[in-house]
Amino acid sequence: MRPTSLTEVLEAVRATPKLLPRGGGTKAALSTPREGQAVLDMTGLSGVLEYDPAEYVLVALAGTPLAEVEALLARHGQYLPFDPPFVEQGATLGGTVAAGLSGPMRQRYGGVRDFILGVQFVDGEGNAVRGGGKVVKNAAGFDLPKLMVGSRGQLGVLVELAFKVFPSPRATATFKVTFERLEPALEAMHELASSPLEFYALDLETNPATLTLRLGGQPEALPSRLERLRAFLGHPPDTHTLLMEGEKEQGYWRFVGRLEWGHGYLVKVPLQPGKIAALERDLPPGIRRYVAAGNLLYLNWLDAAEKLDSLLKAHGLCGIVLRGDAYPAVKETLKSPLLGIDLEHSFARRVRAALDPTRRFSLDP
Repeated sequence: MRPTSLTEVLEAVRATPKLLPRGGGTKAALSTPREGQAVLDMTGLSGVLEYDPAEYVLVALAGTPLAEVEALLARHGQYLPFDPPFVEQGATLGGTVAAGLSGPMRQRYGGVRDFILGVQFVDGEGNAVRGGGKVVKNAAGFDLPKLMVGSRGQLGVLVELAFKVFPSPRATATFKVTFERLEPALEAMHELASSPLEFYALDLETNPATLTLRLGGQPEALPSRLERLRAFLGHPPDTHTLLMEGEKEQGYWRFVGRLEWGHGYLVKVPLQPGKIAALERDLPPGIRRYVAAGNLLYLNWLDAAEKLDSLLKAHGLCGIVLRGDAYPAVKETLKSPLLGIDLEHSFARRVRAALDPTRRFSLDP
């Protein structure tokens, strides 16, 4: 089913007992149907409905590709500050909100939850529901737009979304500092996160331990800000530095936004920076990136999902598998995209029961 209007979405929901809404399909672990589920392809509901650059607000249909939105905003010197990943692979606005995904540049202003203003969706009983609006202070009672962030399509089918947008930095530069050991890199990351320096991205990469720092602003101000950064770091011993600017720097961040790390599961793990050292002692060698000053981990996992589930539980963490097949040596079917501790609680269950009492959108077996 590929509806092209709200009316067709309403009809599809009312006529189908089990539905899985899907956008661009870039997060396969979240958009692969379970037994008995019919896929509702939302890419037919695409297009920007309202955009006034002077008001810094954009309203678009849920199936609109992020690439289309970013291109429109760029023509007016604006962007989505939560830095959604998978733009080049065809991710949509609705899928990004449902998965609750933000990228490294969320460091400066916040994640997708901080920029969504309003939603229209169809609930499990086939009713069209609106929440929020087109201004920042618009919510009374439940903040439905924020409830939809990370809902994985289990609260309803997103149809329309409103976002606030920001002016793009006129120039950017990226400074990479590679350390011989993880401990000094973590210490430097904590100090930088609490410093008066402002970063568009403050990431920690492993193997080797590397801090990736992105600055943005007026072109004439960047050289002095880079000098302040170098002075703050104090030229620590046993480090290697690299400065990227221009097209090379832009290309590097496009590569990061693709999160394409080969075989294995790609897992998003929210965490606190203080847990990184202990987690790293238990994680096997592999590709991973801690973004937003260590508050979010994108992890490439090459073993059975069950082992990661146990590891995350041991550290009091939860994770969500976004995409990827099992490593070729591991033959398994992913039972659930959710790993680690169970964050389900009575409030979430009551919300789901209110919006989808017949469990039409449930991902559970």
